[in-house]
Amino acid sequence: MKPSAVLLDLSGTLHLDAAVIPGAIESVRRLREAGIAVRAVSNTSRRTRASLVALLLQMGFDFAADEILTAPLAARRWIEMRGHRPFLLVHENLLPEFAGIDTRAPDAVLVADAGDGFHYENLNAAFRLLMDGAPLLATGMNRHFRDRDALSLDAGPFVRALEFAAATRAVLTGKPSREFFHSALDGLGCEPAEAVMIGDDAENDVAGAIRAGMRGILVKTGKYRTGDETAAAGGDCVADIRAAVDCLLG
Repeated sequence: MKPSAVLLDLSGTLHLDAAVIPGAIESVRRLREAGIAVRAVSNTSRRTRASLVALLLQMGFDFAADEILTAPLAARRWIEMRGHRPFLLVHENLLPEFAGIDTRAPDAVLVADAGDGFHYENLNAAFRLLMDGAPLLATGMNRHFRDRDALSLDAGPFVRALEFAAATRAVLTGKPSREFFHSALDGLGCEPAEAVMIGDDAENDVAGAIRAGMRGILVKTGKYRTGDETAAAGGDCVADIRAAVDCLLG
């Protein structure tokens, strides 16, 4: 049955760095022409949504800003709703996404992919806040991501270290959070069972979507490694985004 909505991961599924994965632009267009609502969902935390939109437009995609949901934006909403002052352990490129939020005398910790910001001084400052009772917020638990021609550490290992050290659990604002997947469907008039998630991360994209009541399709591009299918139990596994759309549209 043709889905009512398709959620698409970005890096590793539609593009790698500034290079479009073959067939990706055409695949997104085919979904739209079939009357399927398309949303991009990403845990990326080295770009603001505005810069992400600009990158996608430069590559030839036609996503509008309100068609993209990112984990950092979801984190900002969580912080604003609760009136917290976060310690931002994030990449410097992401700081504009939190413009206007009070970070003085922080009473919460937000961890994203901080890159070189993951050094002892910052991690220890976050740890001390957590030991004083501050909540831990994380944009995702991704272990690694495709960076140029190799895999690089993502935020997940550092979040786990802080959880272990402070005996706490992080609140996840991105994939594989059920709330994140469901919020991506807001305004589409679509139930989770009518939606499909396509991505290259077996755990966060596919298994997470399935737990949220959706169908999941794993593509063998980006961070995919042989055997990842076992972590995406219940999902489909295809070669790439083009094959995934072929599968959905018959």
